[in-house]
Amino acid sequence: MTDISQAAGAAKPDVVPANPNFSSGPCAKRPGWSLNALQNALVGRSHRAKPAKARIKRAIDLTRELLQVPDDYLIGIVPASDTGAVEMAMWGMLGARGVDMLAWESFGSGWVTDVQKQLKLDDVRVLKAGYGELPDLTQVDFTRDVVFTWNGTTSGVRVPDANWIPADREGLTICDATSSAFAQDMDFAKLDVVTFSWQKVLGGEAAHGILILSPRAVERLETFTPDNRPMPKIFRLTKGGKLMADVFEGATINTVSMLCVEDAVDAMEWGLSVGGLKGLQARADANEKAIADWVAKTDWIDFLCADPKLRSNTSVCLKIVDPEVTALDDDAQAKLAKALVARLDKEGVAYDIGGYRDAPTGLRIWCGSTVETADLKALTPWLDWAFAEEKKAALAA
Repeated sequence: MTDISQAAGAAKPDVVPANPNFSSGPCAKRPGWSLNALQNALVGRSHRAKPAKARIKRAIDLTRELLQVPDDYLIGIVPASDTGAVEMAMWGMLGARGVDMLAWESFGSGWVTDVQKQLKLDDVRVLKAGYGELPDLTQVDFTRDVVFTWNGTTSGVRVPDANWIPADREGLTICDATSSAFAQDMDFAKLDVVTFSWQKVLGGEAAHGILILSPRAVERLETFTPDNRPMPKIFRLTKGGKLMADVFEGATINTVSMLCVEDAVDAMEWGLSVGGLKGLQARADANEKAIADWVAKTDWIDFLCADPKLRSNTSVCLKIVDPEVTALDDDAQAKLAKALVARLDKEGVAYDIGGYRDAPTGLRIWCGSTVETADLKALTPWLDWAFAEEKKAALAA
């Protein structure tokens, strides 16, 4: 265990992470990235021009190849990041049967709010757990539709696998996979709708979402018409009762940024170069292990998620457990954590590692596939040093 009294008198670490970007979104660019990666972007061209549509289709094809999406699933680029993709699915598909909403962190809770207060569906069941925990998955009713996040970005808790989802389910499974896609093993046969954004595990640019639909999801869209529900243009996936298939062939609903498309293509081509899906997953696993090894020998910090099987390998969430600090009131603890984060930011060692605003006080360190393990190993001595300095100040106040 780290001796905090010794750490308090230790010199500032010498080795600085080569890339201090540990934000949970937008996340670190892939190793070696520079603006030169975008030099062939089709800027100034219509996104409906033949070369631009071909480049958009390239991004869709790479998504299928890298994520190993089944051939009969459709992949589209849609507006408004992962949020837009999730809401398109909920607005277009929910209401045909009852729905189970799973929530154990901020974004899952946001989908609950949308379904209850915006869509105002009559038959909604909420299965909820606190930060660091997971709802009882055995209680999910798959005769109903089910909406859940695969990986809780703000809590560091993920579902362990897809074994809890039956192959013969009656309802649809709508999965927000924004911080799990590319880094975690997802069974598409158990998922009817999958959404994510480029800015997470790929380290891409923001604003666009990815929407992946199973044949069952397409059937729902073509056979179910929500009663008296306004459907904004950017949510519409059908016309005359038929799927707008061209959306999944490169003809996007609204104008996309060709810079963002080019950046996503670059990131996915890099992903293939490091071993494809298994290679990206292995990188994230190695990154999480670097943090786990440090936590195991450090007495002031612990994972927010107590169960190792449920811990995220991307959005790693930590809590301060030092007894002298936890004895302080909540405001003092929050002040210490913010000061620690600010100190490391000022040193140019780690940017954007504070816990999410709605989550318990602590740290959130992105360990996704674009982060280098060496940078995380370089970060941990700085975390010890910064904590010791801020603890000293807090106890003296």
